[in-house]
Amino acid sequence: MAEISASLVKELREETGVGMMECKRALVEANGDKAAAIKFLRESGLAIAAKKASRTAKQGIIAAEIGADAQSGLMIEVNCETDFVSKNDDFKSFVAELMQEARGIADNSLAEVAKVKVDAKITKIGENIIARRNISYQVQGTGAIAAYVHGGKLGVMVEVGCQNAASVQNPAVKEMLADLTLHITAVNPACIARDQVPAETIAAEKEIYAKQVEGKPANIIEKIVVGKLEKFYGQICLVEQPFVKDQDKTVGAVLAEAGKAAGDEFTIRRFVRWQLGA
Repeated sequence: MAEISASLVKELREETGVGMMECKRALVEANGDKAAAIKFLRESGLAIAAKKASRTAKQGIIAAEIGADAQSGLMIEVNCETDFVSKNDDFKSFVAELMQEARGIADNSLAEVAKVKVDAKITKIGENIIARRNISYQVQGTGAIAAYVHGGKLGVMVEVGCQNAASVQNPAVKEMLADLTLHITAVNPACIARDQVPAETIAAEKEIYAKQVEGKPANIIEKIVVGKLEKFYGQICLVEQPFVKDQDKTVGAVLAEAGKAAGDEFTIRRFVRWQLGA
């Protein structure tokens, strides 16, 4: 049996990122041949990754980036098992590395694209890691994209349309975009406007409201149902929600104010809101 020196173990550890004991065991298996030991670790790493894949991973990091011209955006979620690992600088660096991998690929294909890297990191860290999801936005026409991530646990990305490309550089518009992401993060709207609410949802709400006031005259029931439905829209539809920073205004009014300041008109085209592990 070849003698396994501490320096050789150290070399292998630095090259693979695997723990000292695993490196020494691999070198023993390979009779001191470092190349064969690396192959052994890679093969073992895949087996370890498969074994750990069944373990729950609901901690981790949501990360987002917006292009310098606000014309593109990217958001990813990478999960691990413990909050301790999610706060580790090595894991944070790994998430940043996966952000690079996520550029230019199809939505929700990161797990497949980064499988080899994820398996290697599972071996190194010793926890199950999942490249859970990725989404990219590219401005459709004229507008801007904004994003906000709260503590790595909540992530929002939104696209706002306008008529004039120069408007997105207006300070009032930039502030509006930032405020909009904060609002979506805090209030969690279900859709942009009432025309996006499914008909079956509306019918179910009407039925509930009608049952709440059974026994009243039909015309009174109708008025109550209409009133409650209006309130319902104000709770779930983004543009009708009271603005989180000023409850006397709706989000729609905030958009209109920004449009007036910029001499333009703004509409919300789409948004996504992720909660870590949800």
